[in-house]
Amino acid sequence: MSRFAVLAFTLLFSSMVLAQPAGRVGEPDDEALRQRAAELSRRGAQFLLAAQEQDGGWTSQGGPGITCLALKALIQEPTVGPNHDSVRRGVDFVRRFIREDGGVYGAEGLLKNYESSVALSMFAALPAESEPEAPATAPKSAPEAPSATTGPSRGDTPRLRSEIAALQKFLIENQWDEAEGKSIDDPWYGGSGYGRSKRPDLSNTQMMLDALRDSGLPPDDPTYKKALIFVQRCQMLGETNDQPFAKGSTQGGFIYTAAHNGESKAGTVEINGRQELRCYGSMTYAGFKSMLYAGLTRDDPRVRAALDWIRNYWTLDYNPNMPQAQSAEGLYYYYHTFARALATFGEPVITDRSGRQHNWREELVRKLAELQRPDGSWINEADRWMEGSPALTTAYSMLALQAAFAPPAR
Repeated sequence: MSRFAVLAFTLLFSSMVLAQPAGRVGEPDDEALRQRAAELSRRGAQFLLAAQEQDGGWTSQGGPGITCLALKALIQEPTVGPNHDSVRRGVDFVRRFIREDGGVYGAEGLLKNYESSVALSMFAALPAESEPEAPATAPKSAPEAPSATTGPSRGDTPRLRSEIAALQKFLIENQWDEAEGKSIDDPWYGGSGYGRSKRPDLSNTQMMLDALRDSGLPPDDPTYKKALIFVQRCQMLGETNDQPFAKGSTQGGFIYTAAHNGESKAGTVEINGRQELRCYGSMTYAGFKSMLYAGLTRDDPRVRAALDWIRNYWTLDYNPNMPQAQSAEGLYYYYHTFARALATFGEPVITDRSGRQHNWREELVRKLAELQRPDGSWINEADRWMEGSPALTTAYSMLALQAAFAPPAR
């Protein structure tokens, strides 16, 4: 072969490699991807450290919820960790919200389940309360990949064990079941909610399940099976959902709640000449993940239907299948739920309905790198569900990266 032919072949091959479309699965450099994710997380951590308020919280006027999410992200960030002074001050701040019933929530009590769930996940990420073994400042050396704690709590001190046990008990007792006068036939059964009425919804229910799993509640605990009853009633799948609003539906995705004859934050959609509640991304990943937590296998028709929906509506550009005017709402909540769900599922590649393969970790890192601001933060200009707070959206982004690269749960 002539030198010209060799050169022409080399240029052609190089152009083919460089022209690979975004999301095409080849052989990505896993270590390089981890390091890129680590750098994004490190920069996010530096923003959170600088944004901490004097009392130890983040946007503390809203209660402990955002602070708990920020703390968990910092605890799991290798360049910060649990012994950093900012973490210690933040944990002290959260402990001021511990209530006599074992929950952790603000004075008005409107977000009891949500705040207690994120508090439990944060406490479960803490190791034994000990003095730092190294200086509590972030090193300037190259960061390690972000990580997330999995399995039972690493807390060994009686105080931390007691706080975790009390929060588990609080969340389990907050779940709607026979103890609150709900039979298995009631559409509220198995769910958790917030507000004075505690009307259950899939968002609160999945956060409760995240927290219980993070804190080591055994997978055979009845709480998961009760929750599954509510979760499957939030799936638009008439084959397995006994609620009237899902009759005949084959969408396979999830809505916000099965209570009060169903509700979707995405509204309704016309399918085959009739109106149905519209499924959307953040709730579909929440439902998919919750079903896996409850022990359903990949062959279960409910899991298959949810995965088919995910394949049909694959995107990280917006919250899938939300109406266009609302498509950016809840975007960072979506990223966090997306990462936890697919990490739980355990497959590195998802094939969409067109047959295109997606390395979801690679696409998540690319998207969050694109959206990160120069100061290390993330923010959602569509300020709904508190995502106008950069502390919240930065915590969600860091937690998504950490979940994506966490070791498999034991």
